[in-house]
Amino acid sequence: MNFDLSEEQELFRATVERFTATIDVEARRKLRMHDGGYDMARWKELAELGLIALAASEEAGGMGSSILDLALIGEAIGKANAPDPWLENGVLPALLLGAAGANEALEGLLSGESFVALAWAERGQRYSLEAKQTKCDGGAITGEKTFVLGAALADQFIVSARDGDATEFFLIPADAQGLQVRSYRMADGSMAGELRFTRVTGEKLNISSEALQQVIAQARLLAAAELAGLGQRLLDDTVAYVKEREQFGVPIGSFQALQHRLVDCYARIEQARSMLYRAALGDDADVASWQRNVAGAKSYITENADHIAREAVQMHGGMGVTDELAIGHAMKRVLLLSKLFGDADSNLVEYAEAA
Repeated sequence: MNFDLSEEQELFRATVERFTATIDVEARRKLRMHDGGYDMARWKELAELGLIALAASEEAGGMGSSILDLALIGEAIGKANAPDPWLENGVLPALLLGAAGANEALEGLLSGESFVALAWAERGQRYSLEAKQTKCDGGAITGEKTFVLGAALADQFIVSARDGDATEFFLIPADAQGLQVRSYRMADGSMAGELRFTRVTGEKLNISSEALQQVIAQARLLAAAELAGLGQRLLDDTVAYVKEREQFGVPIGSFQALQHRLVDCYARIEQARSMLYRAALGDDADVASWQRNVAGAKSYITENADHIAREAVQMHGGMGVTDELAIGHAMKRVLLLSKLFGDADSNLVEYAEAA
């Protein structure tokens, strides 16, 4: 089997590498100081490069790329330790709007004119996608949502609500009457928010349960791709550090105990990348099997990226958890992605139950 990337895939990855090349610790700090924790001018630039359009079909104005193409982009963003919310506010809403056939809203997202956030999480619901506390009664939505990534910048929200016996989705503008947004910082420095709805009206989206499950599986795979990239960045930075840091007159990288631990991290990241590509190259026409494999991959990659992050911090010492070093930022992004649509344990349970 040929594992080489196509010329087009190499181009996508090179595009991301150029776009993220200027992001160091100081540049990342400056981006996080913008209102909402991100610079919308950079968001427009990201969209103009076509990195969001990859997630939409050609009929909807996108590029119709494969999930493997998207995974390569996610991995490159992770390896660059970039603060761009490409997954949560770009690809994820694009997939949902595409599944709903909401091409007008999708057009604004693909061009970078719009910034969309998904509001699905509720208190006490863990990782359940079913809406219980947020309800739609006669077209009016009442309730609360939490962990809405990018809420501070969003001009539109995709909101799940209980309508009768089913969970439905609605597209709601951020300035809708009766909608209140309270923003807060996440571990990785980005901004999330809590939403409160008081008889808010919006456009109902036609997203079936089957389509929703497939989109969430795709988002899990792309989160795993970014985690794999972050794991590689953490390993690379740590290897460089132990070659320079001296103790007892020699680089600490010469200590055999540290060498063994770094070799273990190398093996873990190679296995994680293999797991990622195996899941991405699977036959998604066999929906149940593909979603099961993605859940298993997300669990495995999460566990290994978390292990590498902890080892990186351990070898750097206390400064490893600070924002002074790139690994501190990378570790905090790992913490966030590891909980997106299920942590390692819940994804593993889902994988096992589907077996």
